[in-house]
Amino acid sequence: MTKTLMRPAGALAALAASEAAAAPTFDDRIQSVFGPVADTLARFVFVEVPLPGGLSAPLIVLWLAAAACFFTVYFGFINVRGFGHGFRLIRGDFAEPNGPGEVSHFQALTAAVSGTVGLGNIAGVAVAITVGGPGATFWMIVAGLLGMSTKFVECTLGVMFRRQNPDGTVSGGPMYYLRDGLAKHRPGLAGVGRGLAVFYAACIVAGAVGSGALFQANQTFAQVLNVTGGADGPLAGRGWLFGLVLAALTAIVVVGGVKRVGQVTARLVPGMALLYLAAGVAVLLVHADRIPDALLAIVRGAFSGEAAYGGVLGAIIVGFRRAAFSNEAGLGSAAIAHSAVRTREPVTEGFVALWEPFIDTVVICTMTALIIIVSGEYLQPGPDGVALTSDAFASVFAWFPYVLTVVVFLFAYSTMITWAYYGSKAIGYLTGESTLAQNLFKLAFLAMTVVGCSMQLGSIVGIADALLLLMSVPNLIGVYLLMPVVRRELESYLARLRSGEIRPAARP
Repeated sequence: MTKTLMRPAGALAALAASEAAAAPTFDDRIQSVFGPVADTLARFVFVEVPLPGGLSAPLIVLWLAAAACFFTVYFGFINVRGFGHGFRLIRGDFAEPNGPGEVSHFQALTAAVSGTVGLGNIAGVAVAITVGGPGATFWMIVAGLLGMSTKFVECTLGVMFRRQNPDGTVSGGPMYYLRDGLAKHRPGLAGVGRGLAVFYAACIVAGAVGSGALFQANQTFAQVLNVTGGADGPLAGRGWLFGLVLAALTAIVVVGGVKRVGQVTARLVPGMALLYLAAGVAVLLVHADRIPDALLAIVRGAFSGEAAYGGVLGAIIVGFRRAAFSNEAGLGSAAIAHSAVRTREPVTEGFVALWEPFIDTVVICTMTALIIIVSGEYLQPGPDGVALTSDAFASVFAWFPYVLTVVVFLFAYSTMITWAYYGSKAIGYLTGESTLAQNLFKLAFLAMTVVGCSMQLGSIVGIADALLLLMSVPNLIGVYLLMPVVRRELESYLARLRSGEIRPAARP
């Protein structure tokens, strides 16, 4: 058994080799340029630390897992006790129509969820099971539950230190609480805060490209190619052409800012999630007799040596890594969308935000994992990523991959428009809210959508994970330093809620 738990650049090397075409195409030339860059970056970000027993694990994943556990305890299991109040806020019980901000609690949630509920829920889960076995699913769920606490803290901070722009728009997120929050509450670290804010903004620009453009576009094209004939189909070697169409559709929304994103995602996210869950339930009903064995495989794989890369520890690392890519807890990205909410109580958006990892990881990712496991397709050599999930759906009805294609497109599209917004806000921070700079970023983002459709999955997974998880370094440093501020805000809010000072909004 190998003694290395995670080798992002090497674990999927077979995928890149199997996808290489015999004759060089335009797509191949793009891969030859960007592939080595992706592999080098992945090796840099996923530096490993030694663990007992001669094993090793990526330091960045341990960093995220430790934060999620710590915040859960520090805030008194807010992921559990704040769950019900979060739901009341989402359905509008405490709505503030005239409060500062641009969107409602529900719209802020759907905008943020659209950035997390993407192909990580479909393709990423398949990668987790392929690499870490069914046991990785258990730890993915655990990571999602713990990540709810991390989301609570960072999104509360996002609203606390957001900025109202002269044109009425709102700018918020880790850039602002790193700079302004540390300057106010840790004045001795004001210079450090400014440096962390700039580093974070640069990271989120890179993360928007890696996760929002490259990965989403790549796996959307992979599914479309899968249902149109594969390597022998009309789109083989023409990923760039599909990428142009996808980029054009994305541009229609991203030029409108967060209000347009919020309006689109408020309609798109519930529908696409229900469509996927309905299709998943249909598959599970057909394979209902296999569900007990699938659950047993998940639990047994989580606590035995059957999972790849070092047994239990391997399953934990794979599960936490894929959960982080899926729900983004600890990365701070969702705080950018949540900062635009209409409210005078920052902590309310923390309650709303803790629902994200639950929807994303506990519900949707678990559904995907069960579908793959009950179908038995993960035991077959060959497909990975979205193609594996597609084959799992096809095990029930041959036409199900076409339904999945629609879902894949919707998931990817919603994620792309949200991440384009995230990246443009980061560029705005770095350039003093320059409209020109933000528009240039949007053009670059759309161009990388074309590149993503032309690269191979092995390189895409490495660069997407690396660019995304790198954001957690500056973000969590700031969150640790500012968490006492959030706890005081939480205690004040709960006291006023209990006393009746804060009451539900009157229904019309």
